[in-house]
Amino acid sequence: MARQAPRSIAGRVVAITGGARGIGRATARALIAEGARVAIGDIDAPLAQRTAQELGAGTLGLALDVSDRSSFDAFLTDVERRLGPLDVLINNAGIMPIGPFVSETDVTAERIIDINVHGVINGSKLALERFLPRDHGHLVNVASVAGKMGFPGGATYSASKHAVVGLSEAIRGELRGTGIDITIVMPVVVNTELGSGLHRSRGIRRVEPEEVAAAIVEALQTGRVDVWVPRSVAALIRSAGVVPRSVADAITRALKGDRVLVDPDRVERAAYEQRTAQEASPAPAASELGPVAQQPSATEAQQAQPV
Repeated sequence: MARQAPRSIAGRVVAITGGARGIGRATARALIAEGARVAIGDIDAPLAQRTAQELGAGTLGLALDVSDRSSFDAFLTDVERRLGPLDVLINNAGIMPIGPFVSETDVTAERIIDINVHGVINGSKLALERFLPRDHGHLVNVASVAGKMGFPGGATYSASKHAVVGLSEAIRGELRGTGIDITIVMPVVVNTELGSGLHRSRGIRRVEPEEVAAAIVEALQTGRVDVWVPRSVAALIRSAGVVPRSVADAITRALKGDRVLVDPDRVERAAYEQRTAQEASPAPAASELGPVAQQPSATEAQQAQPV
């Protein structure tokens, strides 16, 4: 059977949450290289603006608090006003404070759920409200291998990523036949600030944000649902579900998978933990940012696109 030609990304309007750094930034860059028109939203609004300016190609950098539905709605409304109808939403924003479950504060647990779960729920609903009338769109939810198994030291984080996987699978079932695609991205530890100070497991390498970005681009081109990064980890995770629990536990211990999030290097991780704690305050609405108002309109952006 002939392989289906990849779908073109050129000209498609893509919004990325948590897009100012890490996986979000790398994905924005990869999509721009394919000709997409990109908007990045981030709770760090000044960094979102700087990142957008560095990426160029008419990229928008807007304030976004994914845990606030009104902020998310304003973000997507602004994106569509300036770039045109939304084709793709990449729910990438997430946080990973780690430590023993029993010593985790209620405030920390609530923030993880608000951002990692409610943020994805908010974005998914708001994107689908835009996709369904057009029978067109692609929703990409960035989860983790922690969405398929639990990692000691990151209990609430693992729970949040399990929620993202389950939510995405259920939405996909509801949307079957509508022309709307759902993709679930499940990377191992990525070499970003979020992954700083963590232990390494045996036989499973860390991946670079550019590798995750490339996998997302391929999913948009092919409609792939389950995206493992690296792909080789899929067999390992799936095999753990079919062997006896004692065998799966022994394999996990042998690979030191049960130690990845336990007792990290707190010095190396301090900057990330401090930054995410400081970002607990809400971001201003997109319309409140003066410099962003100078971004091109949808018509101007289309005129600026290379042919």
